[in-house]
Amino acid sequence: MRTNNSFGLIFYPRTARLANGNAPLVVRVTVNSVRKDISLKYRVPVDKWNTAKEIVTGNDPETKSLNNYISEVRTELNNCYRLLQIDKKLITADTIKAKFLGTDEEQMTLLKVIEYHNGTMKETLAWGTAKNYYTTEKYVIAFLKEVLKTSNVFLNQLNYKFLKDFEMFLRTHVPGENQKPCGNNTVMKHIERFRKITSMAVRNDWLKQDPFLKFKSHFIKKDRGFLNEQELSIIENRQIDIARIEVVRDMFIFSCYTGLTYMDAYNLKPENIHIGIDGKKWITIQRQKTGVQANIPLLPKALEILQKYEDHPRSKSKGTLLPLISNQPFNFFLKEIAVICGIKKNLTHHLARHTFATTVCLLNGISMEATSGMMGHANMRTTQIYGKILPQRISNEMDTLASKLEAKSKVINLKTGS
Repeated sequence: MRTNNSFGLIFYPRTARLANGNAPLVVRVTVNSVRKDISLKYRVPVDKWNTAKEIVTGNDPETKSLNNYISEVRTELNNCYRLLQIDKKLITADTIKAKFLGTDEEQMTLLKVIEYHNGTMKETLAWGTAKNYYTTEKYVIAFLKEVLKTSNVFLNQLNYKFLKDFEMFLRTHVPGENQKPCGNNTVMKHIERFRKITSMAVRNDWLKQDPFLKFKSHFIKKDRGFLNEQELSIIENRQIDIARIEVVRDMFIFSCYTGLTYMDAYNLKPENIHIGIDGKKWITIQRQKTGVQANIPLLPKALEILQKYEDHPRSKSKGTLLPLISNQPFNFFLKEIAVICGIKKNLTHHLARHTFATTVCLLNGISMEATSGMMGHANMRTTQIYGKILPQRISNEMDTLASKLEAKSKVINLKTGS
C-alpha cells in the first residue's frame, strides 16, 4: 500500500544512562522526521553493540535470545505501521508507539461512561429525571471512594459482586447530617438508573457482558398517597395570611384539579389554553416526561386560580400562567401548609397529581380511559396504578348498581302486576 509517510526504526543503547558497561535498549520510531523513543526494558553491553546491524554480537544463548527479541519488536512495529495504514488512521510516531504499547484504545472507565450518558441524555430528559441521574452518579462516586477505596474503575471490573456491594452501600450510606439511608424502592431506582447506563455501554460495545444478567430488582409495592375529599377541602379553604405560603397552597390545589406535574405546571403558558369541543377552556400540553399530549378540561377551581394569578409579577416576567417557585422550597412550604391545616400526610407536589387521579376523577365516576388522557400517560397500565380498589369507589359503584337493580325490579313488578 502506497503512503506519503516516511517511516523508520533505529535500535540503540542509551549511553547517557550507562552503568557497569550496560545501557538501556531503546527503539526510536521516526515518522515524517518526528521521533519518539520506546524503552524496551532491557540493558545491553555497549562494547558488544553492533551499530550497523543493530544487534548484540555474540553466540551465547542470552545474546541470541536478546537479538531474537529485537527482531520481534522490529516486526511488531512494522505491523503496527501497516495496520494504521489499512485502517486509514492517522500515522504518527505517537500513534505507532501507542499501538505497540496497547494504549491506543483506552479502556472505558465507569465514571467516563456515566459522564457520557448524562451529557448526551440531558437534552432529551426532563430536568427532574436528569437530576436523578446526577444523584445516582454522586452515590457511585461515594461508593468507589468509601468502599472500593478508589476514584474510578474500568468497565470490565463490573460484575455481580460489584452490584450487590453497591446495593448494600445504598441501603446503609447516610448522605448527610440528619438524613437517613435510602429506602428499598429508592435503592432500586438508583440501581435501575445504573442499569440503564451499563446497558448503554453494552450497546456501544464498551462492555462485553451485561453485569446485570443475574441481578434481580425487588420493588416493594406501595399505595400511592392522595388526599381524600375532606383533606382537600381543608387545604383549599384554609385562610392563609402569609403571601408566599398562600401562593404555594394555590399552586398545589391547581394541580389537584388538573393533575399537572410540577414541571408541566411550572412551564404552563397562555398558548396551552384552548377552547375545547364543549366551548369551555381546556389545557392542552405535551407532557415533558413522556412527550404524550394531555388534554384537560379546566374545572372551576383551577380556572379561578389561573384568573387570580394572571397578573402576578413572577408569572409576567416568565411569560407563564403560574408564579411557581423552584421545586425544593415549594415542597418545603408544603410541609408548613400540612402543619397549618393539621394534615398528617406527607404533602408533596406529586401528591396533588395522585389526588387528581383518585379523589377528583376516579372516585367521581370518571372512566379510566378519560383519566389516562388527562394525566397524559403513555399507557393504561400507569393509570391503573391509581385505579386501586378503594372502599369509597366500591361503595359508590355498588350504590349505582343497587339503584339500577331497584329500577329494574319496579319495571318487572309493573309488568307482572305484583
